[in-house]
Amino acid sequence: MSVIITDTGFATDDWTRGFRDANSTPANDCGCGVDLDSDTAPEALAQFIKAKMIRIAFPTSADGRGFTLASMLRRAGFTGRLRAKGHVLADQYAMARRSGFDEVEIDDALAARQPEDQWLARANWQQHNYQARLRG
Repeated sequence: MSVIITDTGFATDDWTRGFRDANSTPANDCGCGVDLDSDTAPEALAQFIKAKMIRIAFPTSADGRGFTLASMLRRAGFTGRLRAKGHVLADQYAMARRSGFDEVEIDDALAARQPEDQWLARANWQQHNYQARLRG
C-alpha cells in the first residue's frame, strides 16, 4: 500500500486510471498516468505535456533529479497532476511543492517512520520560502 500526501495531510490514492511506463505505449492513448524515472532525459519530457498525471520516481531521498524534472515540466506548460513517488522525506516536502509537485506518494513503512504531523509541519511551504524573503 501507499500513502498520498498533500497540503492537508495523509490521504488515500484517488487516481483510478493506472500508470504506464514512459517507455511503453504512449500514455495519452490509454488515459492513464505516466511513470517517469528520475534519469529521464529532459528532451523526452515534451511528449508527456498533455498527460493528465505524471508520477516521477525518487529511488532514494538523496536523488534530487525528480525536482528538476518537475520544474522543467511545469515550465514547459504541463498543467496536469504531478506526483513524487518513493523516498521523499517530510523535510523535502516544501521543495517538492515549490518545484511543481501536487502531491507525494510514499509507502506505509516510510509513513510509519515519518507520521502525518511531520508532513503537516511543512504544509505551509509558501510561507517559509527563504528566497522570496530575501528578494523582499
